[in-house]
Amino acid sequence: MISVEDWAEIRRLHRAEQMPIRAIARQLGISKNTVKRALATDRPPVYSRPARGSAVDAVEPQIRELLKQTPSMPTTVIAERIGWENGMTVLKDRVRELRPAYLPVDPVSRTTYQPGELAQCDLWFPPVDIPLGYGQSGHPPVLVMVSGYSRIIAARMLPTRTTGDLIDGHWKLLTCWNAVPRMLVWDNEAGIGRGKVTTDFAAFAGLLATRIYLCRPRDPEAKGLVERANGYLETSFLPGRTFTGPDDFNTQLTAWLNIANRRQHRTLGARPIDRWEADRSQMLALPPVDPPRWWRFATRISRDHYIRVDTCDYSVHPLAIGKKVQVRTDTDEVIVTLSPGGAEVARHPRCWAKQQTITDPVHARAAALLRGDYRHHQASRALAARQAGAATAADLVEVEQRQLDSYDRMFTLIEGGGGHDEPEVS
Repeated sequence: MISVEDWAEIRRLHRAEQMPIRAIARQLGISKNTVKRALATDRPPVYSRPARGSAVDAVEPQIRELLKQTPSMPTTVIAERIGWENGMTVLKDRVRELRPAYLPVDPVSRTTYQPGELAQCDLWFPPVDIPLGYGQSGHPPVLVMVSGYSRIIAARMLPTRTTGDLIDGHWKLLTCWNAVPRMLVWDNEAGIGRGKVTTDFAAFAGLLATRIYLCRPRDPEAKGLVERANGYLETSFLPGRTFTGPDDFNTQLTAWLNIANRRQHRTLGARPIDRWEADRSQMLALPPVDPPRWWRFATRISRDHYIRVDTCDYSVHPLAIGKKVQVRTDTDEVIVTLSPGGAEVARHPRCWAKQQTITDPVHARAAALLRGDYRHHQASRALAARQAGAATAADLVEVEQRQLDSYDRMFTLIEGGGGHDEPEVS
């Protein structure tokens, strides 16, 4: 058989150079029949070897019968049933070739997305210890969002997976996009909703005017984009990195995503950043409101003048003791204001560690001063009470005090008393 190069040269000499077959055969040192066969076909020669028989051919009818009864039967079980004693590789290859003919057809349709249509969301838990402060470390969740059309990835580490922190994480990522996808796809995350969206997240969706789609349980294909993004983060972003805390993690992650979103996407055949403007132009506008703090509650400040958020206690100015306050929290800060009035009585950075007590030095000094004033006030009241008691005693009329033995003599209890003797009885 001639090579592809010889076949191409034969056709060139005959068609372009108008060289006769005999001359071509003489020049290339091949037979005229070989030249004729090369000119007779428009396809280059391909070496093919006739198929040889296999040891599996003899048992193929038995394999087909077993697969007909049970299409999912493992190859090891098939080998046992047919008494196979040869190598498993050749048997596995034949079973792999025959099995699709007996399985029900389950075609997978390619999913396409329109610009601005949706973003898939998920939580990724990096398998690396993140310092949280106070000697603690952990694996906080990372909220990951992937736009369906452009495949732009956005991500941010959150303190917890509670509804309030998830809402604030969405708000920060969507603020970076400056747009809102028309639908957010989530699995059955407790903070979002299981079967039904939670009340707080439904209110957040209403603010954004977007739709929340909850996937069916155990259906990872429904949000395969974000699942692959999680794997991409774990294999391409995480290796070889160290972090000093959540803020450092988010800083490094944001810088890396700016690079990753400019890389060629194999499925798209384009860079996500090149499709982003078309994608964002069809999204909804971000509501023109201040950043909401959805984790909020009202309480009355006790003498302890601390409030609890998650598992940590935060100090409040002691002047708020006995008053009702509004506590508002996001992933960055804890803010306490008087209700009504709105005067701020505490502002703390959010603590990511667990079971900690966060005290503002200003609050501690104010409490010490108030305790000193209170003790001084109590001492002043006690002194005034003692002085008032002494003045009252001085104003009383003095009364002569009689000796007690005078009463004893009166009642003849001692010698010399003035009592009468009892008559003797004879």
